[in-house]
Amino acid sequence: MNAAVAVDRSTGPTAFRRAIPWIGLAARLGLAAVWAFAGWEKAVNPAQAAQAVRAYDVLPESLVEPIGYALPYLELGLAALLVIGLGTRIVAGISALLLLVFIAGISQAWARGLAIDCGCFGGGGPIAPDQTKYLEEILRDIGFIVLAGWLLFFPRTRFSADAWLAIED
Repeated sequence: MNAAVAVDRSTGPTAFRRAIPWIGLAARLGLAAVWAFAGWEKAVNPAQAAQAVRAYDVLPESLVEPIGYALPYLELGLAALLVIGLGTRIVAGISALLLLVFIAGISQAWARGLAIDCGCFGGGGPIAPDQTKYLEEILRDIGFIVLAGWLLFFPRTRFSADAWLAIED
């Protein structure tokens, strides 16, 4: 007797492959939200953003203001590209590199005993030593790198300009 076997195709590798573009959409929009919020908070007070860059005490003074004033617009640009899903893999790579730079900056401040607010989402500058949150900031940025890493490996996402334009990876 030949019995029909029902196969549940909602689990396993096929289901995972179908979920990849949706997971990518969540990663893309999550990372976009991070960049949008960080960029906006800095753009509304560029002098404070420059002060946050200065507090790390690693750049020559001649670079502090140009970087402090430009960084918010880089972050807002990354957010916009991620929202529309254009150049997703490239934007994810730039995001990962920028996050690594931020982690390096926070790490060196921590190692040197500086007491600063990272300025990641506005603010920044010297704070009381017991107010530092270096480990939390580094772990948070590692989490954001995970989102960027997902998009590096799986740049095809739902509702993206890349898919609409059929841009090859």
